[in-house]
Amino acid sequence: PVVVNGTQNEIWLENTEKKYSVIRINSNYIHNNEQLDFDIFKTKNVVKQIKKKTLSFSCDALTILLNVGENVNLDKTVKHFDFLQINDVSDLTTNNSFTKLFPDIKEDVMSLEATDDIEFFLHITNDINEETEKKNKIYDKTFRPKPIIVTYVLIAINVLLFLLTSSGILDINHFFVSTTSLQAGEYYRVITAAFMHANIYHILCNMYSLYILGSQLEQVLGKIKFIIVYLASAVFGCLMSAGVSAVTGSNIASVGASGAIFGLMGCLLYFGYHYRLYLGNVLFAQLIPVIILNLGLGFMLPGIDNFAHIGGLVGGLFTGMVVGIEGKTEKSDTINGIIVSLILVAFLCYIIFFR
Repeated sequence: PVVVNGTQNEIWLENTEKKYSVIRINSNYIHNNEQLDFDIFKTKNVVKQIKKKTLSFSCDALTILLNVGENVNLDKTVKHFDFLQINDVSDLTTNNSFTKLFPDIKEDVMSLEATDDIEFFLHITNDINEETEKKNKIYDKTFRPKPIIVTYVLIAINVLLFLLTSSGILDINHFFVSTTSLQAGEYYRVITAAFMHANIYHILCNMYSLYILGSQLEQVLGKIKFIIVYLASAVFGCLMSAGVSAVTGSNIASVGASGAIFGLMGCLLYFGYHYRLYLGNVLFAQLIPVIILNLGLGFMLPGIDNFAHIGGLVGGLFTGMVVGIEGKTEKSDTINGIIVSLILVAFLCYIIFFR
């Protein structure tokens, strides 16, 4: 349901994952075409606000009119706006346009034909309550506070390895990633490079970012999905870095967790998009500006492998699609995420090993 101020005798419903993002039920009397035009004008303005709120590029709306005069023309074509006229309950099962949009409606209405109005009302109310309860359970499971473990373990591993390399016990040159190292068959570096850091400032900055972003994403995504996103983003970042180095011939050696951290940002973008009704302001005011600022600094400041950041960001976004968000991600999104990820990995490997 969408709360629209200033409207009477109307119900507004929103579902961005369906053909019609907005369905509007209007029981006001539409007695001529001029009044219908005004109704369309009013609807367009409200839909604009919903479109902005839901970060939607397009927003198709269906208006179901319950009280229309005989001389009103409902056949007019309005882009992104369709109309249906329903006069009584029998139209729910006989109107072909309506049953095509809602194929289950016929069975539901037929099962209620023998009931009186009170039973009908109670049945509908119970259906709504059951659906609401199911969604509330998913929402509670997603946002309920949980103990943070994986993020702290990752920070501990990074810090330990930094101490070992800075003290000379381990040679960092054996762990960074570059085009030549991958071409030499040292594939393990696409992971190890993401756990190594060049200096104290490097690790402090990355570990602070990992603490902030990791604790948030681990909370809402879960530990298993979180570690998959983190490691996959690290691989994407390292492959992107090596791929660009292969094209430019620079053979840059890359280390650091920033590619994986940018992957967490990419996954948070995907998560925030699906919960944009709740997190839209956070996306615009915090996450997106932080991503743009960090990428901008990466291109302006020397010594920063910004292509590893871009690779991690893209990898985190697509890996987020693969692991999915409970109650939000469709099967098609998961399949698309897998396909695009494999294509990107294959393309980068081709550039690194065969170009």
